[in-house]
Amino acid sequence: MRLAQISRYPIKAIGVEDLDSATLEAGQRLAGDRLWAVAHEAAKAGPQGWAACRNFIRGASSPRLMAITCETRGDAITLRHPDQPDITVTLPADAGALIAWLAPLADPGRAAPDRLVAAPEGMTDQAAPWLSILSQSSLDALSKAAGHPMARARFRANLWLEGGKPWEEFDWVGKHLRIGDAELRITEPITRCTATHADPATGERDTDTLQLLEQNWGHRDFGVFAEVTRSGSLQTGDTVEPLP
Repeated sequence: MRLAQISRYPIKAIGVEDLDSATLEAGQRLAGDRLWAVAHEAAKAGPQGWAACRNFIRGASSPRLMAITCETRGDAITLRHPDQPDITVTLPADAGALIAWLAPLADPGRAAPDRLVAAPEGMTDQAAPWLSILSQSSLDALSKAAGHPMARARFRANLWLEGGKPWEEFDWVGKHLRIGDAELRITEPITRCTATHADPATGERDTDTLQLLEQNWGHRDFGVFAEVTRSGSLQTGDTVEPLP
């Protein structure tokens, strides 16, 4: 197997950025991943620190957000969406401009984007400092069941692997992988939500991925979480080796 893609999401649920390489630190999330989140007006989240995903605008409730891509240059983040002009923000100074840019993309039937929350430790969907690892072979199997190809960005992974068997990642739970110089322990499967129903090219819901998973495999899991147990660098193309 090989490492095919490295991705991070500087602002939770708002834009994907692909990387050629990364350095993983033991016990830490991917550097630069989900450092910020946008709380909605009904949220109970504080000004910083981890909080549950229900406090934030996200693709499960506002699918058009899924079509955002981003690029970071130093402290500046450029966001792009097919229905909005590009915007470049430096956070937290430009929080107001970011929220105004997001407002038309949020579902009007949901609580509106309201304030920026800082998350120095990373605002992933679970409090534990884990990464997400997904398999292209499993995505190919799911795409076949759907009857059309599905983009990787629909599932918002940190690491994509190529060359393994469909669904074998579930057999790794409790075991370790070596990728580049780093080692990771696979902790648990990732149970999915309706954010994955949206096509990341358009932000429109087009596929009931949860129903497909239930009907064909009897669960709603896709991908696995992993804890970095040995620090190290990795880059796309690196060999992925399951460890005893």
